[in-house]
Amino acid sequence: MTTSPPQVNGHRRPLPVITDWQTLLAPAEEPVATTPEAQPEPADPPVDLVAQAEADAIRMKAFADAEEQRIRAEAEAKAAEIKAVEEARKLKLANDKAAARALEEQAARDARIAKSNRERAEAERGQQEDERAREEQKQNEAAAEADVAKATKAWRSYAIFFYAVCAVVALPVQIAAFWDRDAPWLVIAPLMLEGAALVVTKGAAAAVAANRPHWHYRAVAWVFAFIAAGINLVHGLDAFDPATAFGTAFASLAGPGVWDLHEHGRIRRRDGVLTRRERKARSAAAKAEAKRRAAEEARKASEKEAAEKAAAEAAEALANSRAEEFPEVWDEAEKIAAAVGEITVTQAVWVRAYRNIMGTEPGESIESITARRKAEARVAAALSGTPVATLSKNKNVQRAAHLPPASTRPRPKPIPPRRTRGDSTPFHPAAKRLAADTARRSVTTRINTEEN
Repeated sequence: MTTSPPQVNGHRRPLPVITDWQTLLAPAEEPVATTPEAQPEPADPPVDLVAQAEADAIRMKAFADAEEQRIRAEAEAKAAEIKAVEEARKLKLANDKAAARALEEQAARDARIAKSNRERAEAERGQQEDERAREEQKQNEAAAEADVAKATKAWRSYAIFFYAVCAVVALPVQIAAFWDRDAPWLVIAPLMLEGAALVVTKGAAAAVAANRPHWHYRAVAWVFAFIAAGINLVHGLDAFDPATAFGTAFASLAGPGVWDLHEHGRIRRRDGVLTRRERKARSAAAKAEAKRRAAEEARKASEKEAAEKAAAEAAEALANSRAEEFPEVWDEAEKIAAAVGEITVTQAVWVRAYRNIMGTEPGESIESITARRKAEARVAAALSGTPVATLSKNKNVQRAAHLPPASTRPRPKPIPPRRTRGDSTPFHPAAKRLAADTARRSVTTRINTEEN
């Protein structure tokens, strides 16, 4: 038995119209009338109308199935086309999103690169400015050192010159004091005295340069200076006037004194001794730092005290709230705290007491668990479109086994197991009808495939 194809040469085949008990066979051609001769009429063959009707019904059913299959194929093709269009649209949207994301990433990358370039340029500019500032600082320091060196050199030369002038002024009176016609060699004594003072002063300068003790050199130089000043004062008052006496005595002290001042400044500079202004500035900075530290400590102490007070108030409020909301748990917590040696009800003690009384962790209870499960059931019903009662009834539908429960009485098991008639639950009639319809559709599809 074959079925007519739904299309012939690319054109849809018209569906034949069948009347009551009309066959699909073409009418037989009638013979052309000729000269009648007397012949016996042949007998008509018997026609099985029931068989023809059954054949026509089978052919129409096959054609209807083929047409249904064609319509289904067209619907599937249309659905596939719609799905392809939708997938193309989604793919285009995804590509557009990917392109936009790529553009955003490229823009972000360009922004990061520009920012990095700006930061690098700023860093290089800052480095150049720092180098220029360091060069300027070095130049300023070099200029300051040059000025200091120049002033130091001038000060040294002026001190030496003043020392020489004072020696020239003081020597005549000392020479006059030691002059004796009978012993003219005594005039060497004042020269030796001034020369000794000069030599000891140079020794003090050498000790300062070598970073050695220098106080004894300066003390000896001052002793020689006072001896010369005493000679000038005594002899000036005896042989000359007081002005000469005091002037020459001052000259004997002024020269070594100015030179000692020069050496004193050099020593303080070498040892890094601060000036009075620097000492005052350092003292003021130390006082300001101490004041700031005291204020910072006072602020931290006040903040700590406020935090401790707030924590104590919060702990007290929490304890009152727990005692009011959960009196049984609070009593249990106080008992546990007393048993373990805790002064207050700590969090660990409270968790333990809550678990002992309520059976759950803090924050949970039988009511909250029940409410949560009901809410989850309502959410599941809303998502599946099934009433809550039906969902709860059908929740464990697949839990029952397909086969009847085995007998608890031990019995030998054959190897391999043997199946017997009626050992499993029969299928539902609706399932049987669905299985038959599926088998029929599969047979029709296979026949159409073989014919094509």
